[in-house]
Amino acid sequence: MARKALTISALAIGVGAALTSIGASYRAAQAEESYPPLGQFIDVTGGQVHYVQSGSGPHLILLHGAGGNLREFTFDLMDRLTESYTVTAFDRPGLGYTDRVPGVTGGATATDGDPPLDQARMLREAAEKLGITDPIVAGHSFGGIVSYAWAVEGLDNDSPVNAKALVSLAGVTMPWPGPLDPYYRVNGSAFGGAVTIPLISALVPQSMVESRIDGTFAPQPAPEGYAHYIGAGLTLRPDTMRANIRQVNTLRPHVVELVKRYPDLTLPIEIVHGDADTTVPIHIHAQEVIKIVPSAKLTTLEGVGHMPHHVDPAATIAAINRAAERAAEN
Repeated sequence: MARKALTISALAIGVGAALTSIGASYRAAQAEESYPPLGQFIDVTGGQVHYVQSGSGPHLILLHGAGGNLREFTFDLMDRLTESYTVTAFDRPGLGYTDRVPGVTGGATATDGDPPLDQARMLREAAEKLGITDPIVAGHSFGGIVSYAWAVEGLDNDSPVNAKALVSLAGVTMPWPGPLDPYYRVNGSAFGGAVTIPLISALVPQSMVESRIDGTFAPQPAPEGYAHYIGAGLTLRPDTMRANIRQVNTLRPHVVELVKRYPDLTLPIEIVHGDADTTVPIHIHAQEVIKIVPSAKLTTLEGVGHMPHHVDPAATIAAINRAAERAAEN
């Protein structure tokens, strides 16, 4: 009797897992149909990088944050910049339509993330193949630490794609105290990769997606049309979810190592950060990094949360212009 019950339970679990996998695959296919690549692809070592490029003038690179893709910038900001800059927005490795960093272990039960320095190297290779030279590199949130990694890589490599200046938009820059939210710790585990991520991918309702977006923008509202445009379904694809969550879950030790190189950075750095940001708190990141990098200048936006480039695009563009002016003076 016990053996029969176990057999039935195993069959039920197997059927449930199969249905979950089918549901997740169906939703992933729907997302890709609804939100196809906006740009082009460039081959790099071990894979492809998806990018959008437009405009004329000095080169400006835009790097999105965790859980996002280059639509973060094509929604609004990019069009505001193309009269003054040749703007290139990349999907970071593992997100959007860019492949993961070569050599990073994948699969449902793996736990490895794509280190920010390796992400920077992959995107630097793409930039070099695109003929980008002396770029200003701007990163939002997780893209902030990748932009710093881009600059750190330039300390040891003489390359045309070395950053002439950085712009950090609510960027991660410093190690943080305490553990991450359980969402990342559970879903970043082998169990999470195999069990909970497929369930979330298959079953999470649109209302919960919109609630997460609202929480990211808080205390400001998300712009009208943003939730529809951004293509959150792309992030909910199981492989993309695993890549994103593992990147965040394994990030802190890489930040600790990168910080050791910050005092060697002399390029202009402009930081725009809201003092109401609870995702990447200003007192942990922006207000601390300016203490160890003399070339870093902070613009604090009062009452602004984690999305300064949407809430105050004028302040963002002003910071980019200051970075360009300071770079020209060097």
